[in-house]
Amino acid sequence: MESQTLVKEICPTTTQEWVKKGALLVDVREKEEEDQLACDVPAILNIPLSEFEERFHEIPKDRDVVMVCKNGSRSLRAAGFLINHGYDKVVNMQHGITRWVQKGFPTKGDTTIVTGNGASPSCC
Repeated sequence: MESQTLVKEICPTTTQEWVKKGALLVDVREKEEEDQLACDVPAILNIPLSEFEERFHEIPKDRDVVMVCKNGSRSLRAAGFLINHGYDKVVNMQHGITRWVQKGFPTKGDTTIVTGNGASPSCC
């Protein structure tokens, strides 16, 4: 039986701490999605999941990396891909940019595309 490595997941609050320590956010949403709304952080890279296999080498192996998408599912797949390709400093941000916005963290763009009902989520 082949061994499988589980992807570590962190919440947006912990992601904020990682960002302050220099982590790179990698947003795997399509370019149009990122153009509408993005995390406003010092170090962010957009590599759409549709281009990920061809471009993942742009992500440094020697840096903490947090994978991000709208709700955390696409970025979880991308994080698993990276781990299977030798990356060991990669985590996934649970609940994606949707929860990031709900927590009131800095963004660029139109937050109404993810705010929906405006319910206050329970998160770390």
